[in-house]
Amino acid sequence: MEKNKKENFIRQALFFLGALAVIAFLPSCEEDDDPIPDDPIASFQYEIDEEEPLTVVFQNFSQNAETYSWNFGDGNTSAEENPTHTYEDFDTYEVVLTATNSAGVSRSFTEVIQVQDPFVALTLLAGMESKTWKLYRLETSMGVGPNVDSREWWSLENDGSRPCKYFHEFTFHRNGDYVFDDKGSMWGEGGIFDEELVGECFEAIPANMVGPEGQDLSAWLGGTHSFEFDPATNMVTLEGLGAWIGIVKVGTDGEVSVPQNSVSFNVEIEERDGYDYMSVVFLYPGDQDVAWTFSYAHYYDTGLEPEVILEPAGIDPLEELTPTEMYNTFASTSDDDVQVLVPTESTVELTVGVEDPADADAAKVGQYRRVAALYQELQFATEYYIQFDNFTTVSIDVYIPSTNDFSGALTQDIAIIIANNHDTPEWWNHHLQYDVDTEDVKLDEWQTFTFQLDEPTSGPGEGTPLDRTDLNFFAISIGGGGHDIQGTFYIRNFKFE
Repeated sequence: MEKNKKENFIRQALFFLGALAVIAFLPSCEEDDDPIPDDPIASFQYEIDEEEPLTVVFQNFSQNAETYSWNFGDGNTSAEENPTHTYEDFDTYEVVLTATNSAGVSRSFTEVIQVQDPFVALTLLAGMESKTWKLYRLETSMGVGPNVDSREWWSLENDGSRPCKYFHEFTFHRNGDYVFDDKGSMWGEGGIFDEELVGECFEAIPANMVGPEGQDLSAWLGGTHSFEFDPATNMVTLEGLGAWIGIVKVGTDGEVSVPQNSVSFNVEIEERDGYDYMSVVFLYPGDQDVAWTFSYAHYYDTGLEPEVILEPAGIDPLEELTPTEMYNTFASTSDDDVQVLVPTESTVELTVGVEDPADADAAKVGQYRRVAALYQELQFATEYYIQFDNFTTVSIDVYIPSTNDFSGALTQDIAIIIANNHDTPEWWNHHLQYDVDTEDVKLDEWQTFTFQLDEPTSGPGEGTPLDRTDLNFFAISIGGGGHDIQGTFYIRNFKFE
């Protein structure tokens, strides 16, 4: 009996020690199994108090964080989740929010904010009673490009090409009125006004304010509207049908073809010697940002204001060329495949000598790839005025893959353009165009489209290539304009016969 008791005791002791080991092990298992917390994401927005413009209310939108550290850029900090901070001076501050999770991992978000006296900012825009702005007459005054610092796609200078634009006056009144004075003349914007008025300054009367399909555009004429200004964001909103600045077609979220009820944009104003300089920015985010920017001036000393140039400077004419052959197969860059129609600077990407998408064993072709720009053409500018004595038709072979996404703004439009870009860079205001009927377009097969040169289908240009002696520019447009949707197409045998 004594032996059995001893053995039972030993077994119970061992069991007890084993149980303790398991119990001791369990917490460490639980610790090892704890999930690793997600990295924090730091983010915030802010509002400036309308009554106390030095006071900024910060709203924290961070994720996966437990603690926060704010640096307000003026030497002050806070650990609150949603702090309110009052600055001592109106200035620009770099605010940094650092969010930290339970594992001690931190991430930061930085934003530069402008804390400014709304009355000072409003005075810069509208003066003590009113302030009149006109297009800046030095350097470029407006343009469009891929960002707010670039006007590389198109720009305007005070060189006599659009003189009426430089006489227009845009006046902001302290009481909230916004007045546009057209000074009796408007500019015929391509694609917006009736073709007879495109590319020239015309009399600013309601009878002339008509779109290409009869739209009533008279609201864009001179008149009184209203405006709102947010000094925290430098955002200006013009209210009232037809209120605009810059170019009539430039709207809040994209280009428009008829007057709008309101338009919003950002402004920055610099005080310069004798005048103030205002930058107006319309930014359209997309696959690639599109920015329309405009430069305005308000002169305190009118003697400093440059004169408006009324006529373009004389341009030496090109020599004339009467070719017997004019074509590009896009199979290569050799003389056998290219005569006269050599591609020049374009807004599309052309790759010559690629495999035929319909037949790998066929002759090579050209790949026409749209990039992220509003208006895109494959361009050919010659050093001569081309005489068309030996030609009666123009044609192009096009292959449109069904892999392109046509559910949005991208279209199956195809056009051939002939113009003069030597005498004026704004060829789109004077071009002749040959349009393919989209109902005739088929996908995933080659099609040949041929046009009679004496029968342009559209465009504001006068006459036909057969009776013109000043044409030196050619372009192929596929996919439509006014949007930045990309697409890939194939072309061959662009030729005149």
